[in-house]
Amino acid sequence: MLKAKRKAACLTQTVVAERLKKPSSYVAKYEGGDRRLDVLEFLDVAEAIGFEPGRFIRDLRQSGSAPPKSQPLRTGRPRRR
Repeated sequence: MLKAKRKAACLTQTVVAERLKKPSSYVAKYEGGDRRLDVLEFLDVAEAIGFEPGRFIRDLRQSGSAPPKSQPLRTGRPRRR
């Protein structure tokens, strides 16, 4: 999804990396799924590419591309079979 945003902004990985003050491999790795971004890194990428991060997340969730919600933790003893 971030790759599509970058391409829609007509930016190369190199330009985004320069704006982030990171090597090009940083952008290639998160776009390729080899690396995850934490929230602060995601906000930096959004600023570098020029999109509104809150809207991106809402659109992602509405499209059904967001990961499934985690199951609540169970407490107590495990069930016997």
